[in-house]
Amino acid sequence: MRLEIVNLTKLASSLAVLLLAGCAGAPRPATQIVEVPVPVSCVKNRPVRPTYEFGSLPATATDGEKVLALARDWPRGRKYEGELEAVIVGCR
Repeated sequence: MRLEIVNLTKLASSLAVLLLAGCAGAPRPATQIVEVPVPVSCVKNRPVRPTYEFGSLPATATDGEKVLALARDWPRGRKYEGELEAVIVGCR
């Protein structure tokens, strides 16, 4: 029985030597550089949204107060829209 164990040990050691010898001859993997596009925001300075008077009116405001608030908010809104459009044009 001892003879069988010795033979299995020799077989296992010779198998390990053959496997290691096979790995030594394999070429090393080559390093590759992969460039991946990353989305970057083109907006650097976002315009500050104005506070509209119409948004702060109470629910009990009269129709006249609402119309006047909208009339006062109109120039602010147009200026803000112009700034936003300028930022969008800069991204193209």
